[in-house]
Amino acid sequence: MPPTRHSCLTLAAALLTACASAPRGPGPAVPAANTADIPVVPDDEARRLLVDVRGVDSTIRVDMRYRTQANFTGAPLPGYEANRALMRREPAFALGRVQRELQGERLALKIFDAYRPARATAAMVRWTERTGRTRLVRDGYIASHSRHNLGVAVDLTLIDATTGREIAMGTEFDTFAPAAHTANATGPVLANRLRLKRAMEREGFAAYDQEWWHFSYTVPDPARFDLIIR
Repeated sequence: MPPTRHSCLTLAAALLTACASAPRGPGPAVPAANTADIPVVPDDEARRLLVDVRGVDSTIRVDMRYRTQANFTGAPLPGYEANRALMRREPAFALGRVQRELQGERLALKIFDAYRPARATAAMVRWTERTGRTRLVRDGYIASHSRHNLGVAVDLTLIDATTGREIAMGTEFDTFAPAAHTANATGPVLANRLRLKRAMEREGFAAYDQEWWHFSYTVPDPARFDLIIR
């Protein structure tokens, strides 16, 4: 008997939970869980499940890099038509709590990417094939089926809450190299990366140790979306 939609969702949820909670041992980081078995839901359901992060906390800065040329592909990605960070409700409200906690340190969050339309992820993979950089998929820097498509992953950094300037993290966002691994830093840069990591983990996010900016959140009944961000 072929698997039902419910069984696929249940299995996917279990895989996501296991990946987020598994202890990290020696060796390379495990790439984000493959979400290919989670079906893309209709846009009406996506609109019901996704919320605007700035609707939760308007003080969170948003700079969606994939809607512009300022990203690793050098071109806007399909599905990004507005500078809006959408996420599932649970992680969106968790980000609001992180933002409030950071206020005591005169820091704030700045988001580079949140929910990502499935079509944008497909465009990233095509870019790696076109440019001969498929190793980025193999090495876990670009996911062929991403948690961003579920609205549960976010790429972000810390900024000075007064000036809006990004604090030093050692590499730019989307640096596909060991230098971007969270632990591959020293001094103030390592302290800043760990400050972000601790703040996010306190509110239920799991860090991805190959990218200091990437965090994900586990929700029940995950669904994959291809809603255009407008």
